[in-house]
Amino acid sequence: MMTPEQIDLALERILPRVTKPGRYTGGEYNQIRKNWDDIDFKVALAFPDIYDLGMSNLGLMIFYDIINKHRNLLAERVYSPWTDMEEIMRERGIPLYALESKHAIRDFDMLAITLPYEQLFTNALNLMDLAGMPIRSEERDTSYPLVIAGGHACYNPEPMAPFIDVFVIGEGEEAILKIIGVMRAARHLDRETQLRYVAQIEGCYVPRFYDVTYHADGTVQAITPNVPEAPAKVLKTIVAQMPPPVTDFIIPFVELVHNRAPIEIMRGCTRGCRFCHAGMVTRPVRERPVAEVLQAMEDILESTGYEEIALLSLSSSDYTHVLELTEKIGQRFGHLGLNISLPSLRIETVSTQLMDNLGDGRHNGFTLAPEAATEKMRQTINKYVSDADLLETAREIYRRDWRTIKLYFMIGHPMEDLEDVQAIIDLSKAVLAEGRKFHGKKAGVNVGVSTFIPKPHTPFQWEPMDETEKIYEKLSLLKNQMHTQGLRLRWNNPRESLFEGYLSRGDRRVAEVVGRAWRNGAKFDAWGEHFKEATWLEAFAAEGLDPYFFTHRKRAIHEVFPWEHIDIAVTKKFLTQDYLMSQAQETRVDCRNHCFACGILPKLKELRRETPDEAWECPPVPQRKRPLPTSERIFTVDSIPLPMI
Repeated sequence: MMTPEQIDLALERILPRVTKPGRYTGGEYNQIRKNWDDIDFKVALAFPDIYDLGMSNLGLMIFYDIINKHRNLLAERVYSPWTDMEEIMRERGIPLYALESKHAIRDFDMLAITLPYEQLFTNALNLMDLAGMPIRSEERDTSYPLVIAGGHACYNPEPMAPFIDVFVIGEGEEAILKIIGVMRAARHLDRETQLRYVAQIEGCYVPRFYDVTYHADGTVQAITPNVPEAPAKVLKTIVAQMPPPVTDFIIPFVELVHNRAPIEIMRGCTRGCRFCHAGMVTRPVRERPVAEVLQAMEDILESTGYEEIALLSLSSSDYTHVLELTEKIGQRFGHLGLNISLPSLRIETVSTQLMDNLGDGRHNGFTLAPEAATEKMRQTINKYVSDADLLETAREIYRRDWRTIKLYFMIGHPMEDLEDVQAIIDLSKAVLAEGRKFHGKKAGVNVGVSTFIPKPHTPFQWEPMDETEKIYEKLSLLKNQMHTQGLRLRWNNPRESLFEGYLSRGDRRVAEVVGRAWRNGAKFDAWGEHFKEATWLEAFAAEGLDPYFFTHRKRAIHEVFPWEHIDIAVTKKFLTQDYLMSQAQETRVDCRNHCFACGILPKLKELRRETPDEAWECPPVPQRKRPLPTSERIFTVDSIPLPMI
C-alpha cells in the first residue's frame, strides 16, 4: 500500500495528464486537516461521483462538520475519479485516497458512502475496488474499514445488501457517532461480533443478519433476522431537532454543479404527494428558527464569500416563518446583492408578499412544480391546485420582473392518458401567454418533464411503471407541440428512468445483477454518455431475472415488499389507505391542518415529548407522569462501555 508521500509524488506526475486536476489535490480553503497520528478513529466520507457533484452534497458536509468537531475523530473526503484519472490510477497502482491527508482509504477505520440515488450503486463498488477492498461484505475482515452507507437510496437497501456492512436508515447525524463509539469500544473483536453490536443501534441495518425467502412466483415470502441482535424491523432514526447548520463550507478549486451555500431550513413535508418518496421517508416536519438561519447566513458570508445562498427544504413556502425570514433577509443582506434561492415552492402557498420579499435579488428564474396539468391527475397524486391559481401565480411572478418560469411535470402517473399530457402543453402555453403580457418575446417558460417511478414507501409503491413505449408516445406529443418561441422542453431519458426503477424496486437478487454489471464495465450510470443499458440487460439475463418483474408488475395489496423490514415510521396501513384513495381520486389536506395518523407519533412519541412544539409540526404528545429512568435515556450496547467522544 502506498504511503501519503508516495501518493503525493505520483500525483505530481500524473495530474497534468487529466482533466480538471483540481478535483484530486485537496488543500482547499476551509478544509480540515488534522494530525493523523493523534487521531483515535478515522472516517473516509465518500460521494461516489465526481468532485464537481459531490462537493455540492450537503449531507456529506454535515458529517464532515459533525465528526471533525470532535478532537479525537477525523473525517476526510473522497470522490469518484473521472475515467481518465481512474485509468492512470489503475495503471500506476495508485490506491483511492482521501483529499486531505492523501492517506489510502484502506488506512481508515470506516468508509461512509452516501447514496442519494440508485444510479450510484456501481460507482460505490468501483470505489471499494479502487481502494483495494473486496466488494462483498463477507470477504472483508477487520483489516479493512467498516463500510457503511446512508441516503435516500438506502430505504430499499436490498440491491446493495451483499456489499455494505451497515446501512443507516434515516438521518445519520447521531447514528454515525454511535457507530463510531461502538467500533472504538469493539475494535479488538472480530467483524462479525462488531456488527452484532452495531445492529442494536436504532436505524442500523446489517444485511448479513437477515435471510430472504421467496415464493415460487418470485415474490418475497419473508425477510427474517438470523441473529438475536437484529430487530425484525429496522426503524429509521431521526434527529428530534434540526442540527446546527454547516457554515464553514470548503471552497472548491473547480466550478461545481451547484456553486452556492445551502442552509436547510426545514426537514420533512406535510403535503402527502403520493409519488414523493422524500416526502414520506423524511416525516415528521422539523423547522429551523429564523434567528438561526440569519446567523448561519452571517457566518457563511464571513467564512466563504459565496454570492448565492439556497434555503433548502422539500416545500420551502410551507416553512412556517417564510415571510418573516425573507423579509429579514432583505433587511439585513439586501445591500449585498445576494442571490437567495428558495427552491421547491408550492403554487398555492406562493404569496405576493413572498414574491416581493424575494424580488430584490437577481432574477434568474422562478420554479414551480405542478407535476400534473389536469384536475383528475392532481387529485390522483394528491397535489391539487387549480389552473386559475397557477396562472394567477405566474402572472404575479412575471409582474415582479421575473422573465422565466420553470415548470416541472411528470408523465406516466397512474391512470394518465394522452389528454392529460396534452394539458401539459396547453398549460405551459397559457403560462407563457401571461409572461408575454409583461415582457413580450423576452418571456420564457422552461418545462422539465420526468418519468414517474413508483418508489418504495409511497402510496404508489403498488403501481407499475408506465410502459416505455407509452412514455415515448407521450414525449413525442410534447416535443411536437412545444416549438413555440419562448417554450423550452427538457426531459429525462425514459430508458434511464426504467433503469432507476429496476434498482429502486429490486430485491436482494438484484444485487447479483449490480455486481455483474459492474464487473462488465457499468459505472457512472447517472451520466447519459456512460449508461450502458445493454450491459444491464445482459446482467439480468445472466442472473435469470426479468427486469420488468420489478418495474411493470402491479403489486397485490398484501404482497411482501423487498423493503418490508425497513420501517419509515409511516405505517403500511396508512400508505394502503392513501393508495386506495388515489384510485378514487380522493385527496387529503395538509396534515398540519389535520392529523391522519400516519404512524409517526406512536413510533416516535418519546422524541416528540422531548421536542419543543415550535420545532416539530406533529401534534404534541402528553408528558409522562413519571419520566423515563435516566439509564434508559443513555445509549448502551450490551456490556460494551462507550467512551466519551
